[in-house]
Amino acid sequence: MDNWLYVMMIERSKNYNRMTKAVVERHVANLKRLDDNGYLELGGVFKGYPGIAGMYILKTKSYEDAKKLCELEPLVAEGYATYKLVSFQAANKENNYLL
Repeated sequence: MDNWLYVMMIERSKNYNRMTKAVVERHVANLKRLDDNGYLELGGVFKGYPGIAGMYILKTKSYEDAKKLCELEPLVAEGYATYKLVSFQAANKENNYLL
């Protein structure tokens, strides 16, 4: 069976700069929830990429499950950001680098 990850690219909306501390706290609580439930493989911010706030790499059973998690992200749900979701398969020793 193929092991896929799902990359959520978080893009700033025109309201992004209007975020409050409370919004950021809800965002961080969501990150913790994703991590505690085993969905968060990696997450972080970018420097020097205008328009891109950051990304999550999610471990879920399907693209649809990952999309549901993206829609629950407070930055997205509250209109401060949008997202793009792509499927990603890592090449590594365990899968013979996808050969």
